[in-house]
Amino acid sequence: MTGNSKDMRLGKGEKTFSTSIDLPKKERQEIIGVLNQHLADTIDLYSMTKHAHWNVKGPGFYQLHELFDGIADRVEEYVDTIAERVTALGGYAMGTVRIASRVSTLEEYPLDATDGLEHVKALASRFSHYGKKVRGDIYRASEMGDMDTADLFTEISRGIDKDLWFLEAHLQGSEGK
Repeated sequence: MTGNSKDMRLGKGEKTFSTSIDLPKKERQEIIGVLNQHLADTIDLYSMTKHAHWNVKGPGFYQLHELFDGIADRVEEYVDTIAERVTALGGYAMGTVRIASRVSTLEEYPLDATDGLEHVKALASRFSHYGKKVRGDIYRASEMGDMDTADLFTEISRGIDKDLWFLEAHLQGSEGK
């Protein structure tokens, strides 16, 4: 886990269930902690995206309302995928809203945002941060010999990058900025 003071090493050292998955218990416990941190961040990212979906106003309202809803649906799938990987490894999926709010590494969402571009900028910033963390943990999972979790993170990374592209396209002008 990172040095973040919010980092509680979720799942590390916690009771695990017996499994025939051939990863050593120590590595399984560490990757469970990594996955649970991503679970908290992903639940937070989902709630932020739904918040934008519900509260967007202004020109382009309908298109952004629909875009945010589609992105939220995809992020919600990542929540389930991550939680199921935790339990497959014999851990507890630490996926309550209270846990997510306590340990998420994402910056707080600007609750007063209403304008469509305010929401796009806020989401793009959080998707960028989230994507960077996921990419970093692709390598971490690989180094621990857990290629399945590395693959899971790779799949999520591709989806997050695509959704970031959808968001950033609203911020980029014809000059290519």
